[in-house]
Amino acid sequence: MKKYLTLLIEEKGKSLNDTINLDGNFGLTYEMLVDFIESMEIYHAEIKTTLVKIDFMNGDVFHYLNHLAVGMVESVR
Repeated sequence: MKKYLTLLIEEKGKSLNDTINLDGNFGLTYEMLVDFIESMEIYHAEIKTTLVKIDFMNGDVFHYLNHLAVGMVESVR
């Protein structure tokens, strides 16, 4: 999953070191999100299926990744 997400993010023109801009959360990067998703193996298939559908329809995968980042932040509070 980590390899898939890394390639997808890079193919879409961003780096794992790029920050995710969420209100009140500074320094959050795509690498942190990828590591978090990697640790949540139960959701891998669902996340990948959703990203493939978004990409196939030329949607913005970063909108979904940012949505996942919000969930990540809320889960660690």
